[in-house]
Amino acid sequence: NDNAPTFRVNEEALNIAESSLPGSRFPLEGASDADIGANAQLSYTLSPSEHFSLNRNGNNDQSASLGLILTKSLDRETMPLHRLVLMASDGGRPSLTGTMELVISVLDANDNAPQFNQSVYKVKALEGSEFGTLLITLSATDPDEGLNSDIVYFFSKHVSTEVKEMFTIDENKGEIRLQRKLDYEEMDSYEITVEARDRGSPPLSGHCKVVVEVLDVNDNAPEVWVTSLSVPVPEDASVGTVVALLSVSDRDSGANGRVRCWVWPSGPFGLEATFLGSYSLVLREALDRERVSEYEVEVRAEDGGSPALRASRGVRVPVSDVNDNAPAFSQAVYTVLARENNLAGAELARLWARDPDEAGNGRVSYSVSEGGVGGASGSSSSGGGGSVWRPASSYVSFEVRAVDAGEPPLCGNATVQLFVLDENDNAPALLPSAGGGPEAGAVSLEASAGLGSETLWAWAAWGAPAGQVVAKIRAVDADSGYNAWLRYELWEPRGKSPFRVGLYSGEVSTARALEEADGPRQRLVIVVRDHGEPARSATATLSVSLVEGAEAALAAGAGSSSLVARSAVGGESGSGATAATNVWLVVAICAVSSLFLLAMVLYGASRWAPRAAVLAGPGPTTLVCASEVGSWSYSQRHSRSLCVADGAGKSDLMVFSPNFPPPPPGPA
Repeated sequence: NDNAPTFRVNEEALNIAESSLPGSRFPLEGASDADIGANAQLSYTLSPSEHFSLNRNGNNDQSASLGLILTKSLDRETMPLHRLVLMASDGGRPSLTGTMELVISVLDANDNAPQFNQSVYKVKALEGSEFGTLLITLSATDPDEGLNSDIVYFFSKHVSTEVKEMFTIDENKGEIRLQRKLDYEEMDSYEITVEARDRGSPPLSGHCKVVVEVLDVNDNAPEVWVTSLSVPVPEDASVGTVVALLSVSDRDSGANGRVRCWVWPSGPFGLEATFLGSYSLVLREALDRERVSEYEVEVRAEDGGSPALRASRGVRVPVSDVNDNAPAFSQAVYTVLARENNLAGAELARLWARDPDEAGNGRVSYSVSEGGVGGASGSSSSGGGGSVWRPASSYVSFEVRAVDAGEPPLCGNATVQLFVLDENDNAPALLPSAGGGPEAGAVSLEASAGLGSETLWAWAAWGAPAGQVVAKIRAVDADSGYNAWLRYELWEPRGKSPFRVGLYSGEVSTARALEEADGPRQRLVIVVRDHGEPARSATATLSVSLVEGAEAALAAGAGSSSLVARSAVGGESGSGATAATNVWLVVAICAVSSLFLLAMVLYGASRWAPRAAVLAGPGPTTLVCASEVGSWSYSQRHSRSLCVADGAGKSDLMVFSPNFPPPPPGPA
């Protein structure tokens, strides 16, 4: 069994009429199998369908008749197309199969009559309407297709002669129009039976009824006239103020001449009847020109006719301004960030106050309020008096006043807080030693700017353990924030130096135990940099003399453990520097030999007792705290005292004081 059943085509199209009756049989072409015997005996199956089944007459051979049986009536409007799969299987083991798709198109039959969406349509028409007036457009639907859904409209044969004379209907569009003038007194309503018929065979029809109600016409509309008008109306006008006088009349009589009046929109105005046919337009609510500057009022009149006729008269009511709004800033407090070193006259910020009033009532002028924070005062326009110098701190917070030009003038205020942003315009400055030696602090240390550096002297004993502090580089930066956060780096010697520098403390300590092989002297170049962009730096040269333990102790007793600043002499030979060191050591030994014990006591007391540093000078103090993790804060203080208590850790506390030169005396 090596041949599967095959159909002549893969898809067969069938057209079956929608009107076909259940049980109808439609022949199908079977499949063929090239095998013989049982391998060629074919059986057929059809995919599931509620409308069709498979029928086969004769034996299970290729000559048997195959047919499709309609088991349920078709409805093209529900399912116009059916797709089924016919499968042929042979008798071999294993069985082989072949398939063919049946595409069944349902042909339409005229089995649906036209349908209107309403059984009764009601139409109202005014008497006296023009000829050809469209009253209604009828529409019927037919779900069939082709001619079976093509609909024509006409009056039923039972329609009266009056209807045929008064109305016409378009057989294709279903439009009913007037062909004569309606007269309410002659006939107040009409009933029209309309038939919608398709063009099928046989044709099917649907019916509806159209009821036309004729409405009586009120021939004369009311008339509204403005006899007096008082505008503009001040926005502070009191309730009850008369704005306009109106006259209303209608030429009709009876109910058709009886007129009702009102104001639209209702808004702040209303009507009051004064006497027959006369009305006053009065103010019922307070006005606000800033909310609504002009009103378009419509006085409407309606008579009592059926149907009622209406008339209207528009009245334009402008509202005049009064100074009832003070200038208002969008914020109560403005925060302004300004960089230092800006030029005089540079714009710091723009403030704008809104005054919804108009003309002079809304024209705003600005000034710095008198009696502001720090005594700041002034005006946006220059005056002719003498100038009074004020410290810069008085401008950190001040008040701006906005005044309109109304009568009386109204004003609004806003506070401006000015924060000066630091720029990295100051390089670190090296400070003199804090020790008690005779030369401590005697030499001024300046930031290097390509002009060299200052040499600092220190002593260390051979055999000193790792981590012993030899000296401390002290520097300060007049900037703030990151611009004043200093770091210390050992620039020379590079590589394995016996000394190291604390990154943020500036302490020079031994990196390992000192040996005689390290030589009699170590020259260290230390760079102090801030964290600004671009960074600024200063350079210090530290000369560390390595001496015996006793000599180092004597030097420490003399207060020389701190750095002693001396000007570096370029080009000095190594032997000359050593000789100078020995001379100073001898002088130090002679100077303190008689006070050695007292010096040791004082040294211990100063080493372990709490210390307080008090700095004094003119101007406010800016306190900057720099920790080893780089956290910063600053504040303004009138006091310039800073006390460091026990347990301060390794944090550095530095006080920076901006010293401004005294102002030049102002003109008398």
